[in-house]
Amino acid sequence: MNRTILVVDDEPNARSLLRLILVRAGFEVLVAQDGYEALAEVNNRIPDVMILDIMMPGIDGFEVCEKLRNNKETANLPIIMLSARADPESVNKGLSVGATKYLTKPVTPELLTQQVYEVLNIEGLPSS
Repeated sequence: MNRTILVVDDEPNARSLLRLILVRAGFEVLVAQDGYEALAEVNNRIPDVMILDIMMPGIDGFEVCEKLRNNKETANLPIIMLSARADPESVNKGLSVGATKYLTKPVTPELLTQQVYEVLNIEGLPSS
């Protein structure tokens, strides 16, 4: 498949779990521990999809998303926000700053993989 996903989350356990789920689904996975690292990583190599947490120190996920949408190189990068914040205001803000999809934690491996496949326009899910 050779599709690259950048996982951005300040919690090491969350990064590890998301990485494991996505590697098992056949993706190459890059990780960043905060918004600054995510922007630097995207500057080096634009992934096919970004999984982006919201609540992080420094630059939060909303601001990262806005910065990426305002850059012509990354304006169309699929961004899936994945956050513990499930309130309607956060969901609406995420979508209004440009998130392609907004998922809430905890997320099942099947749902996460399905959503990544959707934003990449890949048919079907791999068998487990």
